[in-house]
Amino acid sequence: MCGLTRNQVQYQITKGDGVLPEGHSTGTGRSRSRQFTLAEARTWVQQISDIYQTPLVAGPSEDFEGKIIITSQLKGGSAKTTTTMCLAQGLTLRGRKVLVVDLDPQASLSELCGLYAEKEVFPEATVLPYVYDQDIEGGLLAKVQSTYWDGLDIIPAHTELVGAEYHLPAMQMKLPGFKFWQVLRDGLAPLRKYYDYIVLDTSPSLSYLNLNALMAADAMIMPMVPENLDFFSSLSFWRLFSDVAKSFIRFEADKKYDFVSVLLTRVNYGPTSSAPVVRTWAQGAYRQWLDPFEVPASSVMSSGALAFTTVFDISSTHSQAKSLQRVRQPLVDYCRWVDEQFIKQWRPAQ
Repeated sequence: MCGLTRNQVQYQITKGDGVLPEGHSTGTGRSRSRQFTLAEARTWVQQISDIYQTPLVAGPSEDFEGKIIITSQLKGGSAKTTTTMCLAQGLTLRGRKVLVVDLDPQASLSELCGLYAEKEVFPEATVLPYVYDQDIEGGLLAKVQSTYWDGLDIIPAHTELVGAEYHLPAMQMKLPGFKFWQVLRDGLAPLRKYYDYIVLDTSPSLSYLNLNALMAADAMIMPMVPENLDFFSSLSFWRLFSDVAKSFIRFEADKKYDFVSVLLTRVNYGPTSSAPVVRTWAQGAYRQWLDPFEVPASSVMSSGALAFTTVFDISSTHSQAKSLQRVRQPLVDYCRWVDEQFIKQWRPAQ
């Protein structure tokens, strides 16, 4: 993670300056090793890796604004929520402070973050109170919860998020000049000073809440399974977004994304797979938006034992760790690529 050899790590520890966590020594002789918690590993990355670190390493910064990324897709089963979680985890492993916002009433992302949505999350803990009243005390910052994963916080979801789909259009009709598409962007703006990244997970629809997310985001990631229906569904997304946006986009003439990335997921490399054909279609349709990263399909992640985990949660000693590595590595590479897009903006001019 830091690009150091074992000897270099040991040297840094023996310096004993108290800056870097020493971890926990295990084993004896040649088999002796040193283990670190996630929080300790992230400290090493922040302090000694060659990855550019933002001012947020030292705490909230008035002079810094984090970036908002949305994962969006109309078709279910595209690994959208899993991709969101892996992206968030992968970015924290680069030393980032990340907030995920679950905007899907199914609350799958909240479950991945360790919250049993039906029992542990209430509507008051979601973005819904802010949607109803933008003057609510504490704003969205008051809704943030920590998770089991160091460096990763969440604003969870609840089934009652569907209430936003009735409230926002009603307010649009009731109050002249009310910009329903700007509510979430205004609410998230103060949180940019606390997080390097705010990652929005949306439902597979073009709802009012999702339109808010699309207008709040600085960049968009669209996971897509390279199969016929998934490809045509992705094209439908852009047609629908274009049609719906015509009613308000004239007020947002300066709205641009830093990048749009179509990420192929659950790619089947078998001899009967339709992936090669659909990949060619996607290359023609999306051109520079289609990135070279591909996440292969894996039956391992669908097994019951791993149902509420990601490839970043699995220990290297797990019996299926080797199979998961072929899924993990493309995601590690993709997280690095996403991060580097914004490092170019954050790094001070030389």
